[in-house]
Amino acid sequence: QVQLVESGGGLVQAGGSLRLSCAASGRTFGFYTMGWFRQAPGKERERLAAITWSGDSTYYGDSVKGRFTISRDNAKNTVYLQMNSLKPEDTAVYYCAARMPSAREYSAWGQGTQVTVSS
Repeated sequence: QVQLVESGGGLVQAGGSLRLSCAASGRTFGFYTMGWFRQAPGKERERLAAITWSGDSTYYGDSVKGRFTISRDNAKNTVYLQMNSLKPEDTAVYYCAARMPSAREYSAWGQGTQVTVSS
């Protein structure tokens, strides 16, 4: 089972940028589809982006399409989320998650990192 640790969150002004990182342990990281999610207080968890093991296929939710970019470096066991043009409504706890390509559900989750966007 892969273990995940997010970093890179913080406080940023509206219009600014942040890059989140998710470091994974385990030699099988390269086999996993990786995703980024977020959850704001009182709201449901939202899937933001996903990337296949090879990086040749990505998914973006409508709320972040064109502003966020997911990428991965399998040699470093790390997946990234570059967030540009941040808005106050992007404020949330951000989580990375992993699932095997054949699985429907994400089976491994990080502890989350807080992102706060001030207006």
